[in-house]
Amino acid sequence: MVRKEMPVQIDIVEGDITRLKVNAIVNAANNSLLGGGGVDGAIHRVAGPQLLDECRTLNGCKTGEAKITAAYQLPCRYVIHTVGPVWHGGERNEAQLLASCYRNVMRLAQQHQLQSIAFPAISCGVYGYPMLQAVDIAVTEVKKSVLHNEVIEQIQFVCFDQKMADAYRLRLD
Repeated sequence: MVRKEMPVQIDIVEGDITRLKVNAIVNAANNSLLGGGGVDGAIHRVAGPQLLDECRTLNGCKTGEAKITAAYQLPCRYVIHTVGPVWHGGERNEAQLLASCYRNVMRLAQQHQLQSIAFPAISCGVYGYPMLQAVDIAVTEVKKSVLHNEVIEQIQFVCFDQKMADAYRLRLD
C-alpha cells in the first residue's frame, strides 16, 4: 500500500538522542548489543541496567539487521538496535549493509505501529563511514520506507554536530 495522506515530517535535530520523546530511538549498536561507546553507551547508561538484561536475551545482532527492546528509563517507548558496517573503503558491501540497517529499522517500526522514530548517524562515528555517503543512504532508505508505512508521522535525524546536521539539510533540500 502506498501512502496517500499527509507527508511524513522529517526533522534534523542537533542534540542528545536519549532525551527525545518519540516512540522509538535507534541505537547504533555493536554486534553483541551489550553496550559500547558513543550513542550505544549513552543509550545504555540512560536506559538503566534493565536494557542490558533484555539485550542479553537477544543473542546479539548481525550487521545490517535490527532488534527491538523496551526503553526502560528513556523517555521513548522502544529502542531499535541496529548494527552498522565498519567502513573498509566500500569494498565489503558497506553500502548494502547500511541500507539494510535503515530498512530493517523501518520494518520493525511498521510492525510495532510506531508513529515517531529518531535515528543517529549510523556507522558515522568510530565505524568511520564517510558522512555524505551515509547521509545519502539514510535519507534514501527512510524516504522509500515511509511510502509504504501509513502509520509513521515523524522521522528525526539526530546529529552530533552542526557539520552532520548541515549534511542532512543539504540532502533533504
